[in-house]
Amino acid sequence: MNRAAVIGLAMLAIVGGLTIGVVAGGAIGPSSSAPANPGLVAGIGSTPPSAAPTPSPSVEASVAPTPSPSATPSPTPTPAPTPVLVRAPLDGRLVSPEAAARHPIAVMIDDLFPARPQSGFSAASVVWQAPAEGGIPRYMMVFQENIATDVGPVRSARYYYIAWAAELKATYAHSGGSPQALATLRAKGNGQLVYNADEFRWGGSFHRISTRFSPHNLYTSGKNLRGIAKAQGVKDKAFTWPWKFAPDLPLPLRPTGGRIEVAYRANAIRYDYDRKTNTYLRSVTGEKKQIDAATGERVAPKNVVVMLMSFAPLNDGSHKHRLEAKVVGSGTAWIATNGTTIKGTWKKSALTSPTRFFDGNGKPVVLTVGQTFVNVMEIGSKVVLVAGKAPLPNPFPEGLRPR
Repeated sequence: MNRAAVIGLAMLAIVGGLTIGVVAGGAIGPSSSAPANPGLVAGIGSTPPSAAPTPSPSVEASVAPTPSPSATPSPTPTPAPTPVLVRAPLDGRLVSPEAAARHPIAVMIDDLFPARPQSGFSAASVVWQAPAEGGIPRYMMVFQENIATDVGPVRSARYYYIAWAAELKATYAHSGGSPQALATLRAKGNGQLVYNADEFRWGGSFHRISTRFSPHNLYTSGKNLRGIAKAQGVKDKAFTWPWKFAPDLPLPLRPTGGRIEVAYRANAIRYDYDRKTNTYLRSVTGEKKQIDAATGERVAPKNVVVMLMSFAPLNDGSHKHRLEAKVVGSGTAWIATNGTTIKGTWKKSALTSPTRFFDGNGKPVVLTVGQTFVNVMEIGSKVVLVAGKAPLPNPFPEGLRPR
């Protein structure tokens, strides 16, 4: 090989090496918008094509964003605590512990025709009704966990009502009373039997309305009654009561229809069992449907008790035909709940002992959660009991009967 050929081959090797270097540099070097080295282009004797700059790799397309310190997740909210509920002692309803510990308040209520409709029934836990002058009945509403709005018309005290209020050492609201009752309240109305809340002493907590004439127009309120109790130094505290309660019987197990009828000398009472609500719809003389004037609601207790008791003339010299009753002892009772009425017994062992109810086997009766009406009747009074239509023998499909 001659010298010229060797030199030519050497030049080709040099130029080829440089060219490969340039191409390799463009492939693996950092991208740049600047043109290639102009000296190298002149050295190979050609003009390179115009090329668009290679874009920089996108960090956002290949790497997940790092959250900023301030973008921390919100803490999971703490759920509100579930309210604690307990059973109210007089009717078994679920209420707050504070409501269940409220001191009972008993109020004497008028039942003459001009006093109707009365106010306060819906808020009462227990309602007593018994004969007063000449057999004309009177109510005693007992309020415990509920604070009533209007209550009235308020009437005078009787000894046997004090005996029922004494079972709870209740604040006992009334307007005057029989000599026997007033003497008892003077002697034992400071917490020994009850706390005496006579309208003559606590007049500012009572008022008279203009739409009725006296004495059927005296009213008070739950707020005022609680104020009297506070002023008397009565302290709210939890207490126990022997009456037992259970939830409503399931609808398919309840009877259809049925009623109870009792009659005082000036008021006939009728209870019609309502299967849907599991209550006893109450009617009285002059009112096809007895209504609570304070709420407009139908008077409809969950439980009805009819007690037979011995009454006799009081002979207090007043010629008002007042009565006295043998409240301590026992006697016949009918207890209606869940649409079924059974015959049993009432018992009260002492003046301050609770009145209790037992079935025909001597076992304590279980009432339905809710209000109880107690109708106290003179021995010999007519009591009409009409049973409802019994439910189907097995209203639940196999395996679905409630436990």
